[in-house]
Amino acid sequence: MTVFKRPISVLVVIHTPALDVLLLERAAHPGYWQSVTGSQEEGETLIATACREVAEETGILASPAEILDWEICNTFEIFAEWRHRYAPGVTHNVEHIFSLQIPERRAIRIAPDEHLAYCWRPWREAAANCFSWTNRDAILRLPEKIGA
Repeated sequence: MTVFKRPISVLVVIHTPALDVLLLERAAHPGYWQSVTGSQEEGETLIATACREVAEETGILASPAEILDWEICNTFEIFAEWRHRYAPGVTHNVEHIFSLQIPERRAIRIAPDEHLAYCWRPWREAAANCFSWTNRDAILRLPEKIGA
């Protein structure tokens, strides 16, 4: 039985109080930088998805209380090369935006099957480095969302 990814995902912008933002370089696409992302699993709440993806992709263990739900979602077309992961006919994904503030930049334990490298960048530079428009827009809204 084939298990397809759900077309519902989270984007978690991890940042410091100084608005340095963590970016991860995709293993399948060197040069494509992004925040933590991942699909919701069956029976999982969105906040649980955010916590799980942060842990899997960075090694950071965050509680649901530490993750801020922006109550914003974006719908976008799934890249054709990744559609095989979804049920036949699924072409769009709904992405829910979250953020996680940590005290300072820190070393990250990346998931080598998903990412090649990580870096910390000031928020404007991080936004400019993202390949995804939803990720870029979220980072640009970061000061407003956290009241900086």
